[in-house]
Amino acid sequence: MRLRTRYLGLELDNPLVLGASPLVERLDAVRRAEDHGAAAIVMRSLFEEQVSLDRTARDELLGVNEHAHAEALHYLPSVREFVYGPDEYLEQLRKIKESVRIPVIASLNGVTPGGWVRYASAIDQAGADALELNLYAIGNDPSESSEALEARLLDVVRAVRERTRLPLAVKLSPFFSSLANFAQRVEFAGADGLVLFNRFYQPDFDLNGLDVTPRLELSTRSELRLRLRWLAALSPQLRGSLALSGGVQHVEDVVKGLLAGAHTIQLVSQVLRAGVAVFNTLRQELARWMELNGYDSIEQLRGALNLARCPDPSAFERANYMHVLNAWHPRPLDEARGVW
Repeated sequence: MRLRTRYLGLELDNPLVLGASPLVERLDAVRRAEDHGAAAIVMRSLFEEQVSLDRTARDELLGVNEHAHAEALHYLPSVREFVYGPDEYLEQLRKIKESVRIPVIASLNGVTPGGWVRYASAIDQAGADALELNLYAIGNDPSESSEALEARLLDVVRAVRERTRLPLAVKLSPFFSSLANFAQRVEFAGADGLVLFNRFYQPDFDLNGLDVTPRLELSTRSELRLRLRWLAALSPQLRGSLALSGGVQHVEDVVKGLLAGAHTIQLVSQVLRAGVAVFNTLRQELARWMELNGYDSIEQLRGALNLARCPDPSAFERANYMHVLNAWHPRPLDEARGVW
């Protein structure tokens, strides 16, 4: 049974990848993930804001930036809130590379072109095997059109591409007016692959403190369908690699992602729930499922149900939308209880 796959030009033993998570802060956890069958590791992101704040903090220590944009900085995290500063991030990358044999994918997160993109070349020099650029942008500014926002993000992709020869994946959110068009333009801008999708972290309100508080919840299987839909739609239209990120818990989820067209499956929430042994479990279950269903290789399985090869392509388009809405009927009303 051939579980090997190719992602961003990297040859991987299987499609199961440890996505960006707190586990990469511990070298023992990274080694155990490799021992249990993780085929690659994605580091947590180095944020554009980290680079800017780190530089600002150094300027303040030197008394250079005493009066500059203090109000704006009030709304950003302090340098101490980040796990690593830029230099520590590069050092952790070097340590991980020394600790494992599998590919290590570094990550940058930013939404505006600027001096922070120089860290793409620093990441290259520190030994990363590939780079994941995380474009997490929320269009809250009514004065910025969707065209302008997309143009800005594409400028970031081009700027990072110019700074490194590393294979480059771009992690997107699903919230674009024409995702297929934008995905294609990201590829034209220099991306070698896409990661679908960013999770949309929504804040909550603290009614006691009358404050806005962050809420981080692990992903659930309900998030998988959105990713399957777009993997199936994009995989026959793009040349580069595709990774599924979010909503995968069981081997059936892995198989669905591969059938939709994913080259790799990034796991985070399920690893945090069940531990790194989940890699070995899913790898064995994937091989068993493929054997029982007559598949000899991942390449034979990949994309078998994408938009171009699906027996019923309308399942991904408006026909399925209309069918689902019209097929659902409520149960008879329980008049005594006032519920359906």
